[in-house]
Formats: sequence, structure tokens, C-alpha cells
Amino acid sequence: MGLATREAYGKALLDLGATNNNVVVLDADLSKSTKTGDFWAKYPERFVNVGIAEQNLMGVAAGLANYGKIPFASTFAVFATGRAFEVIRNSICYPNLNVKVAATHAGISVGEDGGSHQSVEDIALMNSLPNMTVVVPADATEADQVIKYAAQHVGPMYIRLGRLAAKDIFDESYKFEFGKGVQLTEGNDVAIIATGLMSAEAKEAAETLKADGINARVIHIPTIKPIDRDIIEKAARECKFIVTAEEHSVIGGLGSVVADVVTETYPTKVIKIGINDVFGESGTPAALLEKYGMTAVNVVKVAKENL
Repeated sequence: MGLATREAYGKALLDLGATNNNVVVLDADLSKSTKTGDFWAKYPERFVNVGIAEQNLMGVAAGLANYGKIPFASTFAVFATGRAFEVIRNSICYPNLNVKVAATHAGISVGEDGGSHQSVEDIALMNSLPNMTVVVPADATEADQVIKYAAQHVGPMYIRLGRLAAKDIFDESYKFEFGKGVQLTEGNDVAIIATGLMSAEAKEAAETLKADGINARVIHIPTIKPIDRDIIEKAARECKFIVTAEEHSVIGGLGSVVADVVTETYPTKVIKIGINDVFGESGTPAALLEKYGMTAVNVVKVAKENL
């Protein structure tokens, strides 16, 4: 296991702080959990703790962006996208301001905090907003590059980060490309299209399937919006069917976006692995991921059932 993507976020902020004086960081009294605390300690004049006031967090970030700053606004994903949705909509996306919403503790891998804190609808909410872009890094290497890219990208961005240590997929040779998917394995029997921590599970599933004579093409999608339509259409044309895998609701997330693309380009069967229209519950991250099917074992099962 490598670092959690939230850990990589905190380290990347320190690097940005040293090279870009316009980068400012805001938090809603969760800097220890979101890993913005080190930036606060080193650059206190560029850090704002708004307290437990997520709507204000986004409003202040919008104001700073309006004056040429590059704000990274952080809190748990369930609060960033749920409690502060209207402010993100009207104060950030409507005027198309340069705010980066870097939300941590997304998905059910939050664990013991339970269903009230497990955001499984945040991608759907952010996907629905005009001008918003949505990025979900798979591991610490990619998260580091995403954060540094975000500081250069102009416009609203939602960056989905996790609490749990992420399995490493990429090494230092990897180059994140905004709006582009990454093919991790070759195969035409089934295409497994995944994002976030499920991309490592999809890659592991492909290894198991290969041992059984099934060649799975694994595609990691870091940028949910705008989606890489070309890599998805190519998979639809060349593979027998598609399985999508995400630590998010099957409604409105990666699976829904992939299904939209193939119905418009090359219709094929799409089976979604995700949270099946339920809330999460309290438990260890490992137990929850297994219960809700967020494992390589379940990806293998679903692929075999549909061959």
C-alpha cells in the first residue's frame, strides 16, 4: 500500500506554496484530517480556517479567486458537495471562478464514521454543474500531479480524495493528462473502466482473469468531467462488453457517464459496479469495501458472469 491521496494532497500543497505565491488554502476546521495543516504551519498568511462553516468556506474561496488568488478549499467530501452545494453552484460555477474544491474522505472507505459521513453521491453532484471539472486520482503519485496541475488549470475543479491508503499503480514516469484516460492492460474480452481506488482493484482483477484465459482491458479514468470519449468508444468497439467500477453510487457517477458515451457512439452492454442506491454504514474500510463489492474478487465475478 502507498500513501492515501489526501496525504499526497498535503505534500503537493507544500510544494505549490514554495513556488506559487497566489496559492492559498482554506479549511473548515479539519486541517489535521484533510492534511492542509502543514501548509498552515509553513504559510500561515496564506491559510484561512473558516471553522465549521462549509458554505462560508466556498464563499471566501470564491472571493479570493475573484482577486486573482488560486484557492484550494478543503473539507470532507460529504460536506463540501452536500452542505455547500448551492454556494459552489452560484458563487463558484455560475461566475466560473478559479476555485479548487479538494474534498477528502470520499466514498465508503471513510470507514467507521458511517453513512452520514460517507459521500457516495459527490461525483454526481459535481458532474451536474456547468463549468465544473471533476478529477479522481487513483494513487499518491497521480494525486500529486493532479494537485499541481490544478494550480495551473483555470476554472472550477472538484478533486476527490480518499482517507484510506491507496494501492500504488503509477511510478515517477507517469504523466497525468487532464481529460485523458489511461489504459493499464491489454485485452478484448471485456473492458473494465475504473476510477479512484477501484482502478487498482480492476488491474488486480485483470491479472486473475488472465490466469483463467480471459483478457481484460483495464482503463483508468482520472478525469470524470470532461470524460475521455475516445478511449471509451474504442473499448466499446473492440471489447465484448464494459464493466465500470467506482467507489460511488451507480447513479450519476463514472458508470452513468460511460453509459452515456456508448449509447451515443457505439452501443454495447455496460455493467456498473458501485454503491447500489443505498447509504453506507459504520465498519472498517476493508469490511465495507468487501460488503459493497469494491474488490478485485467482485470485479472478476461480474466479468465472468457476463461473458
